[in-house]
Amino acid sequence: MTRVVHQIFFLDGPAGRLEAMLWTSPRPSPALTAMVCHPHPLYGGTLHNKVVFQTARTLHRFGIPVLRFNFRGAGLSEGAHDNGRGERDDVHTALDYLAQEFPGLPILLAGFSFGAWVGLRVGCEDARVAELVGLGLPVNEMDLSYLRECAKPKLFIQGSNDEFGAREKVEALFAALPEPKRLAFVDGADHFFAGKLSAVDAALRVWLAERHAESGLSS
Repeated sequence: MTRVVHQIFFLDGPAGRLEAMLWTSPRPSPALTAMVCHPHPLYGGTLHNKVVFQTARTLHRFGIPVLRFNFRGAGLSEGAHDNGRGERDDVHTALDYLAQEFPGLPILLAGFSFGAWVGLRVGCEDARVAELVGLGLPVNEMDLSYLRECAKPKLFIQGSNDEFGAREKVEALFAALPEPKRLAFVDGADHFFAGKLSAVDAALRVWLAERHAESGLSS
């Protein structure tokens, strides 16, 4: 599938401009649109992170327009890091943009690590978000108990050797969550899925194909 890449542009966020990139779809009527939230900006996380890029690429191969953006203080985005509080407002800004650009389309919200912690919380609450994908859940460091109230379809992809998300803690959280849900462990993968991104791609492709078989969504 041909990838149409917009040049870097900026969203008007609550703490200043947010750097963003949209991969458009050649399909005239995509079934949904998506956004992917990046890992912790204080540790080098940006929209160009490899896991974020792989997730966006997988989604885009299904003909889904995909937005990535930098949280406040990351990359060319203005403002300063706010420990996840203001970053939730950044997610709302990105959702507003997608809703305006693709009115009426359901939104899939994905996030990796810090981006999962922040993004999924907003996605659970925002009616415009229909599906959630969390990668590398940082359950050792952060509280994701809000997911226990989230009945939206959810996919979690986790490395079996994730140093920030111990398998037993992820499994315990997952067991407490409402359906529909799926948990896929990538054997031997660390938090950043080093050398295992093809397995991340495969897990996401299978879930998307199963969920959207009737809509003709296919990679």
